[in-house]
Amino acid sequence: MSEYEWDNQIEYLTQTRGLYYNDDYLEFLIQKVWKIHEPVKMVDYGCGYGYLGLKLLPMLPKGSSYTGVDKGEALIEKARQILAKLPYPTEFIREDVEELDLAEAYDVAICHAFLLHMKNPETTLKKMIRSVVHHGKVICFEPHWSANMANYRFEGLEQSSVIPLGILQKLYEKDCEQHGKDGNIGIRVPALLSQLGLKNIECRVSDKVNFLDPTADQAINEELFNALRAEGIGHPPGDREKTLDQLMQRGLTADEAKRQYEAELLLSNEFSISSWLTYAPNMKISFGTVVK
Repeated sequence: MSEYEWDNQIEYLTQTRGLYYNDDYLEFLIQKVWKIHEPVKMVDYGCGYGYLGLKLLPMLPKGSSYTGVDKGEALIEKARQILAKLPYPTEFIREDVEELDLAEAYDVAICHAFLLHMKNPETTLKKMIRSVVHHGKVICFEPHWSANMANYRFEGLEQSSVIPLGILQKLYEKDCEQHGKDGNIGIRVPALLSQLGLKNIECRVSDKVNFLDPTADQAINEELFNALRAEGIGHPPGDREKTLDQLMQRGLTADEAKRQYEAELLLSNEFSISSWLTYAPNMKISFGTVVK
């Protein structure tokens, strides 16, 4: 096993990324919102297996290049293997972002679901900004878990019975207080970009709405179901007493922990490939212009 946990999560990453964006929306952002009409040098902080490179390079002007940075040895190797098959200039740097300062050499700095893992996201954003040229862009694709959890609908189940939003919001806030991992960082990024001096700041939301439909093509439905399961939807909560204890350690009261456990248990019993489920991940896409 790798010492770096995300090196052991490549299957999860590759299974779930397709839940978040439609290609035509990303193309719209590049052409109409970010107005990238000339080749750019792009650097991806916490690149993983190169997901954003795979998505964006075919849409960017010809001659654009991609540099991926990640501390995961297996992730970087996977990214090299995948991107080597494509006709784009690429480079990969295996290093911890927290220990790395890149020179001012890029037109665009991006990250995807990365800042939420940083105890000091401002420090990472400062590094991103320093690596970008005057009038370049910083673009952050980051989650907003509270909005994410509000965007499920399970046919035949009351939303509040399987997703108690107030309890989940409390869990996210307590986790952030205790461990610095902010699953709601996506809604905070615009303010951070402004505080760090960026201009023309905007925030968009991912357009993808996933619909699990048991009447649809079986292969398509099975692929989506497997992705949703990999995302964690419908997993059994595990041993009752152990789970309750863990939830209370994370900051819930005994009653809140019991309600959350029962909600997860109900969903695990009810959710199947025959379910109707509508799910919008609600990823936030924040960006601004660097002025030096």
